[in-house]
Amino acid sequence: MQRKIVSIDAGKCNGCGLCVNACHERAIKLADGKAKLVSDEYCDGLGDCLPACPAGAITIIEREAAAYDEAAVQARTDGAACVTGSCREHPLGCPGQAAKTINKGGCESGCEPDCSNHGRPNRSELRQWPVQLALVNPGAAYLKGADLLIAADCTAYAYADIHKDYLQGKITIIACPKLDRYDYSEKLAELFRQNNIKSVTVLRMEVPCCGGLVQLLKNAILAAQAVVPLQIVTVRTDGTIIED
Repeated sequence: MQRKIVSIDAGKCNGCGLCVNACHERAIKLADGKAKLVSDEYCDGLGDCLPACPAGAITIIEREAAAYDEAAVQARTDGAACVTGSCREHPLGCPGQAAKTINKGGCESGCEPDCSNHGRPNRSELRQWPVQLALVNPGAAYLKGADLLIAADCTAYAYADIHKDYLQGKITIIACPKLDRYDYSEKLAELFRQNNIKSVTVLRMEVPCCGGLVQLLKNAILAAQAVVPLQIVTVRTDGTIIED
């Protein structure tokens, strides 16, 4: 029969596995590092997996395909396990890719007046998971009304006080404009469209390739037609901040 069904472009797929977890029918699996449709009969053609794909590799097309088999899907999902191949069996998919908010709680006795360490030295200020741009879902609840930190991967190693000075109170997304293989402008644009982002801080290194991170973000804000306060902070390779 002719019907709508998912189509996956292997050339664009980065093998992140987010579509696998997003598909309630378990119609997608990872094979040889790429997402693939398990069987036509498992795909309902509604496209719940589309927003989860950071690479734009998934589309809905119309072609000759076996009819959607709800009974077969039920039998498959009843015994579902993690099918990304990167974790142990888990009924809800890979825990390492599951979106979650990390509650830091309130101040504890003995903390500094500004409450920056909450009574505990060297406390992590990370407020959500995951943090990699490739894995972040633009529709994640923790992004609603967030103050956003977009940080180049290397900044965490170059700048010693990154948690206290920049992660605190922010939702953190990390990326590398040189090593990431895909242009995430559209994914970031969708993030801005779906969420009322309060502010954005870009933490980049002084090296020229890090300029790509700034341009990526500017392209996304422009595409989303968002009005967001933007601060750009540059870190030297010796770990100091370049003052504007």
